Amino acid sequence: MKTLAYILLTLVFSVKFVSGQEKPNILWITIEDTSPQFIGCYGNKNARTPVIDQLASEGVRFTGAFSTGTVCSPSRSAIITGVPTFKMGTGNHRSTYPIPDFIHGFPHYLQQQGYYTSNNSKTDYNVANEKDFIKDAWDESSNKAGWWNRDADQPFFAVFNYAASHQSRTMSMPYEWYVKNVWDHLPEQDRIAEDAFDMPPFYRDTPEMRKQFARVYNSIKLTDNRIGKLLERLEKDGLREHTIVFFYADHGEGIPRAKTNGIGLGYRVPFVVWFPEKYKHLSPWGTAGVVTDELISFEDLAPTMVRLAGGEVPEYMKGRTLMGENRSKPVDHLVLSADRADNGPDLVRSVTDGKFIYSRNYMPFMPEMRYIRYVDIAEITQHMRSDLLANSLDPLQQSIFGPRPDEFLFDLEKDPWEINNLVEKSEYKDILSKMRRQLNARMLESRDAHFLPEYEIGLISENRTLYEYRLDQNLYPFEEIYAAASLSGRRGKEIAKRQVSLLKSKNNIIRYWAITGLLSQGDETLQPYKKDLLAAMEDTYPPVSITASAIVYRQFNEDRSVEQLKLFCSNDNAGLALMAINHLLYLDEKQPFVETVKAVHATSKRPYIVKAACMDFLGTLDLVPNAVSHEQ
Repeated sequence: MKTLAYILLTLVFSVKFVSGQEKPNILWITIEDTSPQFIGCYGNKNARTPVIDQLASEGVRFTGAFSTGTVCSPSRSAIITGVPTFKMGTGNHRSTYPIPDFIHGFPHYLQQQGYYTSNNSKTDYNVANEKDFIKDAWDESSNKAGWWNRDADQPFFAVFNYAASHQSRTMSMPYEWYVKNVWDHLPEQDRIAEDAFDMPPFYRDTPEMRKQFARVYNSIKLTDNRIGKLLERLEKDGLREHTIVFFYADHGEGIPRAKTNGIGLGYRVPFVVWFPEKYKHLSPWGTAGVVTDELISFEDLAPTMVRLAGGEVPEYMKGRTLMGENRSKPVDHLVLSADRADNGPDLVRSVTDGKFIYSRNYMPFMPEMRYIRYVDIAEITQHMRSDLLANSLDPLQQSIFGPRPDEFLFDLEKDPWEINNLVEKSEYKDILSKMRRQLNARMLESRDAHFLPEYEIGLISENRTLYEYRLDQNLYPFEEIYAAASLSGRRGKEIAKRQVSLLKSKNNIIRYWAITGLLSQGDETLQPYKKDLLAAMEDTYPPVSITASAIVYRQFNEDRSVEQLKLFCSNDNAGLALMAINHLLYLDEKQPFVETVKAVHATSKRPYIVKAACMDFLGTLDLVPNAVSHEQ
């Protein structure tokens, strides 16, 4: 029989060593809502980010790092589970749908390898039973959590989330709030003036806009200062040379047209890894100022951490292991996704090879500047909408307020602000075709759960998980549904004819995508189909009936369509009410619905997303103040 001393020695050895090496401490520094364009080491000479820049000069800087989502909770869902949202059904912002019991937050697996896991302190994981999920993953998750609470000599995995660069600071909260929470916390020499940077070309360069946009630079500067203090503590505690440091943002910049938008400005993030001397052998890229264009996504972080800790990666994690002995082969493209953000529904699927990004917009009847309350309460957005009404914007600046094309193709190297869509350029047809094929292959392989309307997701989630449901061919005939959805956004008479024929399908979801696709068709194209659209208003599947009613009202102004839309706005089901009110937002004539929307907004038990949509609707008519009621 083994002695107790032998057992204890074995346990200590297993905790302390991986492949003969002491297990590394791992520190994650996660900042909010930041694109690499605003960090000094990524080439912005106006930025003041010396701490981040030094970390990059001594470590590895990635130019091909992408979030799997464009707003915090879907992004963090993929980070913590290692599963992309389109497989799990967690892509809609701040939803609480169940996930399978066998899927854990990845720090759970680090704990099994002896790690102390701490999170300070944002979670926002977008799953049901989040408190239990958090308890399972973390030894401590609070604003007091840190490596300092672990047992002596215990390796740690510690996350620190910095909110100073959050959208609330960079745009959404009132300017006076920003002054109190950002400006007043900066030493005078650190403050960045309103004339000390270049404006992105899709914004009008005016004093009012510069006043607002300076918030981005100062918020990131404050973030950099606070990161410096954390690294000083790591050094003071004698842990710097035992700790691998990861720095990254959770998705793109918290400004209009970036965060929440399915283009590079929504997905692409700064990402740096710093290795102490004793762990430099773990880096396949080298160290000390190395820049790599290797593609990484947030799907890769969980398996990489599990491997670093010496654990076995669970089967459901399909991302890459980025470093160490079990490093995975690099990939030549990533597939990314954007879905509902607060009260603004959307569905975008994107492919990037690091240089180019291709985005397929399945709901292009909504503009890049779609109505999202947390965006529209911002003074910068109000300036932009006022300038639009005053005809003060140039064609580029106007374009982000109009319907999108069904496809974008941008060159991220030559065109970092993504202003030149290359889809119609013949010299890029091969790249376009390749990325279309890559997207289709991934969608068919993953059986994307978000091609179900959120109303349906809610019904399914009452009894089972979306992760499992999407795999059932009988319940979810994805190939046929995806074929119908792939018409959505395409415009023209032949496409419309096919979409109208699909309104006769026996499958609810196919009919939903048929009517959704017809939303993007022009008035002349729809004119011959009045009878079909009137019939679709009586469809037994509510998402079809709602959408058909919106088209009939816009196209034919039938009284019945008004009554239908009013009824659905008042529906107790949040998914249906939100769908109806969002359709109203993009109609020219809103007056018949004002009293109904006021009444819905006044109903105390309505979910935030429904109330927010109501406020956006009433705000377009100058009937409500731009009050802040929620923080993304």
